[in-house]
Amino acid sequence: MNAAIDQPDRPASVSTTPFLAADVGGTHARVALIQVAQDGGRAVEVLAYRKFACGDFGGLAELLQAFVDDEVQAPVRRCVLACAGQLMGDEVLNDNSAWPIHLPSVRRALALDDLAALNDFEALGYALDNPLVCGGRLLCGPDRHADGPTLVIGPGTGLGAAVRLSGPAGGCVLATEAGQMDFAPHSIREREILAQLVPDGGYLPCERIVSGPGLLTLYRTLCALHGTTPWLATPAAVTAAAMACSDAQATEAVEVFCAALGSFAGSLAMAYIASGGVYLAGGFLDSMFGLLARSDFEERFLHGRSVRAFLSQVPVWVTEHGRQGVLGAARWYLGRGTSAATTPRPAAAGGPAP
Repeated sequence: MNAAIDQPDRPASVSTTPFLAADVGGTHARVALIQVAQDGGRAVEVLAYRKFACGDFGGLAELLQAFVDDEVQAPVRRCVLACAGQLMGDEVLNDNSAWPIHLPSVRRALALDDLAALNDFEALGYALDNPLVCGGRLLCGPDRHADGPTLVIGPGTGLGAAVRLSGPAGGCVLATEAGQMDFAPHSIREREILAQLVPDGGYLPCERIVSGPGLLTLYRTLCALHGTTPWLATPAAVTAAAMACSDAQATEAVEVFCAALGSFAGSLAMAYIASGGVYLAGGFLDSMFGLLARSDFEERFLHGRSVRAFLSQVPVWVTEHGRQGVLGAARWYLGRGTSAATTPRPAAAGGPAP
């Protein structure tokens, strides 16, 4: 999703007063009141922070207003949104969103002078530049932070991905819709799963397998293949059963999920020559780190032939999502500079294909 701005009257500086930063996913939204730290630049301070369930609100404007009512003492007139999905004109398109997002409507409802938007994983890319700062745990590869492009990948309600390119002023981040790429089965079992999900052939996006809902889909599909009745109703329940070794289909579902994630991450690492490493973001993966470490993730990530030598030098970390999305959005918002601030840019009609 290309970054977009709905800003009719933006002043030359956004650094003098606090502003809202929100990280809006398919299930949860994280909202913060941000101000520039005393040392200036793009360092920021979080004055207030809350996490909301999107389903508890009728729309994004209502969710943001609830935060303002509870946490903000003085009027706030600026906001940056990190949204899961792709921007088309003034709309954010996302099959997994709790509700449509129309930027001008949100701006009017909150009486904002300036509303900016970027992809949620693009925002993570601006935040996750140091695995130690972000509390990352090394999953595989060398324990060092190399130079070069860095990938941020996160299976949650959907499957997001972005690539960070190094450069002046923190470099730049490219949003992607890599989660919408065709799923490619690697094993006989994965071919059976694919045939069960699309019996007449056709398109199956990677996020249909590699996501929270995808894990539940795998479990139910494997139950169908084994002729058993599924009794687990959530991705968390499937993960818990796999950890406890209390359900064979749950265990197999997690194994297939981890292996497919390894193939997906390795393919993107090859495509972008991600020598700077790969971050797997989100509490979902952090909670199942042990299962991931014991799985076929690393073997599938490494692929084969000559590319294996390169991928074996690419570190892969698992890191908690947490506040990183709102912090990355805030850094991007401040980093556009005064020239961008005084020159309105039209919203792009499309962007690179979370």
